[in-house]
Amino acid sequence: MNKIVTVSREFGSGGREMGRRLAEELNFVYYDQEIITEIAQRTKLAEDYVQQIIESKPAFSFPINIGVTFQIAGNELGKQKAIVFQEQCNLLKELAEKSNCVIVGRCADYILSDYEPYRIFVYADMESKKERCCQKGKWDRELSEKELKSRILEIDKRRAEYYSFITGQSWGGKHNYDLCVNTTSISIKEIAAYISQILMGSVWNSEREK
Repeated sequence: MNKIVTVSREFGSGGREMGRRLAEELNFVYYDQEIITEIAQRTKLAEDYVQQIIESKPAFSFPINIGVTFQIAGNELGKQKAIVFQEQCNLLKELAEKSNCVIVGRCADYILSDYEPYRIFVYADMESKKERCCQKGKWDRELSEKELKSRILEIDKRRAEYYSFITGQSWGGKHNYDLCVNTTSISIKEIAAYISQILMGSVWNSEREK
């Protein structure tokens, strides 16, 4: 079975960078926005629209048995949401079976549970998240400090609701992850190198010894 690392993250915590650097350290394939692009191609929908669907609550009941194909019913939007999520499940499994990889977001920790991924959750305090957002230029227009905080909280709330709706679990709950990383005031590059050493040196080595 291939080695899979999934990275869930608060907005502005540096989780995307963490995933990319981990993939580089481990020499694994890295998947993030590429997943949206592939789903868009498979469903013949625009990427922006697919992103919007994935970031909103599905229009069907969860938690689900991921191994079961959804019953596509309801209005057109509900059908499109179900189709997109089904393609997301199918694609994630294909990627997991293809090679060792790091996958950011997409509820991959839950969808790929049968593949026993190493599940990481990345978080940070608000000041650190605001600073990272400003450094990365997340938005075209300049926001006040209050507006920026509100935007970050809004995105995190939406992610938490989506994750809970899909999985029936608590987003960021320590029992749902193998490692929770607080990136407040630390170097993402350095912590990614450290985590890769842990994975290669103890986590996966100990699995081989069982």
